[in-house]
Amino acid sequence: MPRMADGTRLEDYAYDLPPERIAQQGAEPRDSARMMVLHRETGRLEHRIFREIPAYLRPGDVLVLNQTKVIPARTVARKPTGAVLEVLLLREEVAGRWRALVRPGRRARVGAELHFDEGLRAVVEGIGEGGERILRFAGDVWAHLERIGRTPLPPYIHAEVRPERYQTVFARVPGSVAAPTAGLHFTPELLARLEGMGVEVRYLTLHVGPGTFKPVKDSIERHVMHEEAYHVPEETARAVNRAKAEGRRVVAVGTTVVRALESAWRAGEGVRAGEGATRLFIRPPYTFHAVDALVTNFHLPRSTLLMLVAAFAGYETTMRAYRTAVAEGYRFYSLGDAMLIL
Repeated sequence: MPRMADGTRLEDYAYDLPPERIAQQGAEPRDSARMMVLHRETGRLEHRIFREIPAYLRPGDVLVLNQTKVIPARTVARKPTGAVLEVLLLREEVAGRWRALVRPGRRARVGAELHFDEGLRAVVEGIGEGGERILRFAGDVWAHLERIGRTPLPPYIHAEVRPERYQTVFARVPGSVAAPTAGLHFTPELLARLEGMGVEVRYLTLHVGPGTFKPVKDSIERHVMHEEAYHVPEETARAVNRAKAEGRRVVAVGTTVVRALESAWRAGEGVRAGEGATRLFIRPPYTFHAVDALVTNFHLPRSTLLMLVAAFAGYETTMRAYRTAVAEGYRFYSLGDAMLIL
């Protein structure tokens, strides 16, 4: 007798997606994207437009957004021999010391000298557990980054995308190599409209790393999440904790906000303000503490992001919604359409 899928195995998160459903450009204007509304308790689905989200939010809701900013982290370096290497800067650990992905890795051994444009130089100081290189720069990378780097786009986007279109309108804190894509649907006018109706808009920062695109290869149990840094401001922690105490909803915009809030949650204390680092892997079964509703996009098969959504909305409900989204012509992945889970 064939096994029933229940969300505990990797193959449970496979689904068929025609390539033409992968969005290559974001909707214009941003809030004209389609929005599937999923009601968790009943499984009911509605098909709306994102700018209609105010109909589903109410005064007193706390809407939390990730204000991280994508940096132009993709660049090129040359060795003194003339060999060319592709470099993806991941994060600055201390001043002048960066963690980076370098290809081909065999040409970036410890001690290798790398030359970038504008006279910027670095030496490979070490190799991380995931094969990433530790680069020590002679000079301020930030002062040159806008000129020597390009915006890194997901591997499934093949079209030209304006860098500003791969940023949220509220991006403030540089540090990500990928956008918190659920936030791409908001416009300044829509945020002002929500605040005008009494929704409390708050921000946190989680810098998205390349692990967001890392597939789960063999089993869910053995998958290790990449560490990502986050910061929850005091006013955001207070707003979330007050809402939870008063029975009001906390609406997370994106899986990054979910992971930051849930990582910062402490029993008996609520969400703790401050900085942290998380490897939290949310999958069924999981008890959510800080989040009551979720705005998200449609995610890759077998991805940790899809597993998080399944933990939040229920496995069977989530996969049925995804099958419906494919049948109804929704646009998938980073620049695609939205899902509101209530």
